[in-house]
Amino acid sequence: MAKTKTTYTGEDVISFIDSYVDSEQKKMDSLQLINLLKQWSGFEPKMWGPTIIGFGNYHYKYASGHEGDAPILGFSPRKDKFSLYVFSDTEKSRTTLESLGNYKMGKACIYIKKLSDINIEALETLCLESIAFVKERYEVS
Repeated sequence: MAKTKTTYTGEDVISFIDSYVDSEQKKMDSLQLINLLKQWSGFEPKMWGPTIIGFGNYHYKYASGHEGDAPILGFSPRKDKFSLYVFSDTEKSRTTLESLGNYKMGKACIYIKKLSDINIEALETLCLESIAFVKERYEVS
């Protein structure tokens, strides 16, 4: 079975942002996202894989037998856009997307160019819904 690439690394989050993020606006947005996700989740930011900043963690196990650990919430300040890992496929989350603002939806994440493109209250709702979804279904630590 393939090893999961997105695992906790122990790298320093702020050092990652300083070395990886090349735009001052993206650095400021990254720091603001860290503060918001930390406040909403109650967890400190930690590096997962080479580019994901995660908050909290849970253990998953699929019917196929594949299992691993993942952050409850997370984001990555990719070169072009932010990847937000804050969505759980619930009715409340799908409805909340209508008021999120300017974004694109991927299979497992939400893409935004900058934080000012979205409604922060809608983002908070998505995060809180995702936390509840994960806590209902998985072992959270």
